[in-house]
Amino acid sequence: MNAQTCIRKLRYVCSTSMGTVDAHGNPQVRIINIMHVEPEKGEIYFVTARGKNFYRELQNGKEVAITALTRYQEMIRVNGIPERVPDTRQKKWLDRIFEENQIMNNVYPGNSRYVLEVFCVKKAVIEYFNLGVHPIFRERYTIGEEAKRGGGFMVTEACIGCGKCLQACPQGCILEKIPVEIKEENCLHCGLCSEVCPVQAIKRIEEE
Repeated sequence: MNAQTCIRKLRYVCSTSMGTVDAHGNPQVRIINIMHVEPEKGEIYFVTARGKNFYRELQNGKEVAITALTRYQEMIRVNGIPERVPDTRQKKWLDRIFEENQIMNNVYPGNSRYVLEVFCVKKAVIEYFNLGVHPIFRERYTIGEEAKRGGGFMVTEACIGCGKCLQACPQGCILEKIPVEIKEENCLHCGLCSEVCPVQAIKRIEEE
């Protein structure tokens, strides 16, 4: 799995949820269609109409969150800042998107399509989380920016090797050693290991 494959899967799923922040600072979630992707460039394209609140929320400079779930129980989450495609390329991209998504011609027939604007996410953090395998598998990727820590839990030197966390972990992702080691790619981030640790040696990692 890699960032490019995750982007391809977003196009395959097509209908995804997107979280934004409105003018009052309130969260908003909508179902949107991923209209086009360029996996090798790390670009995700979608559209909305100029009259919608969604349009204004996309231009407030704040991060959006895109989430999709595939039929195979793979969760893909993208956090990034959308960019409006420049005026000189709007018509070209809109016409291309309508060619690739014929159903849009029923929604916005003829020239009414040009009330839409094309946006693109080029810089983002992508999280892949596969619940359809055991142990679960998760990884974090980036497109167009530096990597960020993704939260989870870490084991400190206070670990006494009692094994209680190994017994409690629902995915068996803790390796027996002193200090114990958490296999991040198989971790649910549920926190049960931290709760059962008698010496509080397992600490939460805050997301950047």
